[in-house]
Amino acid sequence: MLLAMLLGGVVLTTTPVARAKIVLQSAMSEGPSRPEEVQQLFQRGQDALNHQQLDEAERDFRAVLDHDPNSGAAYANLGVVYMRRREWSKALEELHHAEKLMRQVAGIRLNIGLVYYRQNEFLKAIPPFESVVREQPQALQPRYLLGLCYFFAERWGDAAKTLEPLWGQESDQLPYLYVLSNAAHRAGEKALDDRASEQLVKSGDGSPEYHLFMGKYHLNLGHNDLALTEFHAAAAANPNLPFVHFNLGITYLNKQDYNLARDEFLKDAAVEPDLALDYDELGSVYWLTEDDANAETSYRQALSLDPRLVSSRLGLAKIYQRQKKYEQALTEIDAAARVDPSRPDIHYVRGRVLMLMGRKQEAKEELAAAERIENTTRKQVSAPVPSPELLRDSD
Repeated sequence: MLLAMLLGGVVLTTTPVARAKIVLQSAMSEGPSRPEEVQQLFQRGQDALNHQQLDEAERDFRAVLDHDPNSGAAYANLGVVYMRRREWSKALEELHHAEKLMRQVAGIRLNIGLVYYRQNEFLKAIPPFESVVREQPQALQPRYLLGLCYFFAERWGDAAKTLEPLWGQESDQLPYLYVLSNAAHRAGEKALDDRASEQLVKSGDGSPEYHLFMGKYHLNLGHNDLALTEFHAAAAANPNLPFVHFNLGITYLNKQDYNLARDEFLKDAAVEPDLALDYDELGSVYWLTEDDANAETSYRQALSLDPRLVSSRLGLAKIYQRQKKYEQALTEIDAAARVDPSRPDIHYVRGRVLMLMGRKQEAKEELAAAERIENTTRKQVSAPVPSPELLRDSD
């Protein structure tokens, strides 16, 4: 029997991500019946885990493994302990042990996908989620999470195809409709885009959350003034609504009103102090206004919260390029490339820095790589708008 425990998901509404579960494996590993002492240890650990007593749960499951090193269930629940603590590397280690011992248990693979998802490593989350969806095509949570991973990986057609079957269960949920309409629009699936967009409008209840997602809808279409109207309505109803000021900042940045953009990002940072994207966008505002000192500080703050944030690495590289600190610029570019070597802007910035350093042949190779990647990438209507509100945990 598998027990589901709340992990926490998207703020603002109940979605399959807000209902995202850590799956607990409550059955003992297969094999001969366990001695009563081990059975009691396992049950005590499970009870402790159910009551968020993580130290006690860890101790008991380790004790189970001392008696039975092949207890996949104990490894699985240790993975859950570390997920609760957000110790992601330890969680993966234990879950992979469990997976080897209990390959038939889809919940373990679901948790592996969740660990990657919680770290915004969507490409790594896709394979385990895909495996669960293949085995459980009707299950809502893994399908929704897989659709979101495709969405964040900008695989628009895959996102729309994966999420559309959930219409009957989720078409009253604003985040679902926003993601589906956006993915369908970018994939060129007009009928589905129209259906999801019309349902999004019809779902209007005048709540701050509704105005937030309607603003996001307009923002993705490039309708900045309509987006501002919706975001201001959301902020008027609830000035502390998470992400509303972030989206206002993005809209003002689009309109090149840098002072208002800065103010909005600062407001959102006050509400969501651990949101790396607020500081990343602040860095962009400061860089555009040639305030390199504040730009560098903001980018560093963003990276302290999310070391994988490529845009902040590139922002620092551009600052150092402008300051003619070329070796420091290359250090940041190389760090960005280790995260996502397929981004053309990384090769473009590296090419420009190398050219300024007089390394012309290497520069030409980097610029050619940037052009090659751009030519093989599907053309987008416009750059997708960041959507941190789809990722925020509720705890």
